[in-house]
Amino acid sequence: MVKVLRYILFPFALVYGGIVFLRNKLFDFNILKSSRFDVKTILVGNLSAGGTGKTPHIEYLVKILNRNKKLATLSRGYGRKTHGFILANENSTAKDIGDEPLQFFKKFSQVKVAVSAKRVDGVIELMSLSDSPEVILLDDAFQHRQLKAGLSILLMDFNAPFYRDFMLPTGNLREFSFGKKRADIIIVTKCPADLSGEEQELVRSKISACSIPVFFSNIVYGKPELLFGSATVEFDKAKRIVLVTGIANSNPLLDYITTFRKEITHLNYPDHHSFSKKEVDRMKHECLKQPDSVILTTEKDAMRLREFDSLEELPLFYLPIEVKLLDNENKFLQLIYNYVKND
Repeated sequence: MVKVLRYILFPFALVYGGIVFLRNKLFDFNILKSSRFDVKTILVGNLSAGGTGKTPHIEYLVKILNRNKKLATLSRGYGRKTHGFILANENSTAKDIGDEPLQFFKKFSQVKVAVSAKRVDGVIELMSLSDSPEVILLDDAFQHRQLKAGLSILLMDFNAPFYRDFMLPTGNLREFSFGKKRADIIIVTKCPADLSGEEQELVRSKISACSIPVFFSNIVYGKPELLFGSATVEFDKAKRIVLVTGIANSNPLLDYITTFRKEITHLNYPDHHSFSKKEVDRMKHECLKQPDSVILTTEKDAMRLREFDSLEELPLFYLPIEVKLLDNENKFLQLIYNYVKND
């Protein structure tokens, strides 16, 4: 039914695509103005709606740059209940700044984490701080053309390539695929770990971006970590997993978990879902109705679930993830280092 509805909405996709195309051309011809800043800015974004792995790629950049540069991340703060520019602090919650920025703040204490729907205003605010950053990582701002980033990294999901997609609402594209030409680097994400060189070259040829460096990355799952206190059931000894997800595509995670657990109850919610007390009560019920059960969620979802005190007595774990470049990592790092080095 959903697929049929998308085809019915095809004329709207053409209209929407035309509007986006015109808007981009107005920026290309400097009729609409973009702001450029002296501070180093690295943008990580995509052409598609939905998850391409922006958060773990931002974290990857933080890890390689945090040793030598004063960093800040700037996000929209999707799902927050606040407005304007906010700089994260110890009292910030997901409702204040969004789940992904809160995740950045909890993991990287030395990084300034800010949210602002208007990225230009956000950069100005960050640069007005007494201890201003040397590099700002712009999360999900590829279509935010009021700001001209110094280096643009475009992500494409290996399993949902933009060259097979179409404009919203028929497809999932925010803009036509030739928007890729604005990128300085393209990373094909969520690849199989054993993706061969021949398969990589095939994808490169379909992207048709010969002048733009193309890299390939995959998701590496970490060891489940306890969200609260001490667990009543150890994760490795659990016979059943209650999986709670509020992400764009939970299938890869579910496939991974089924490799080591067969008894899984999956509570699946929309991306950035704001959990209700009733839904949390259901999680508790599912966990307690069978002995030796644990709750497992994503790191992003954990940022929203940590606000529920009623979960503190349950064995609630989250699964960290990180990205790994399949090859040519030194080449990628050199591109990043060359950009951020002092002129």
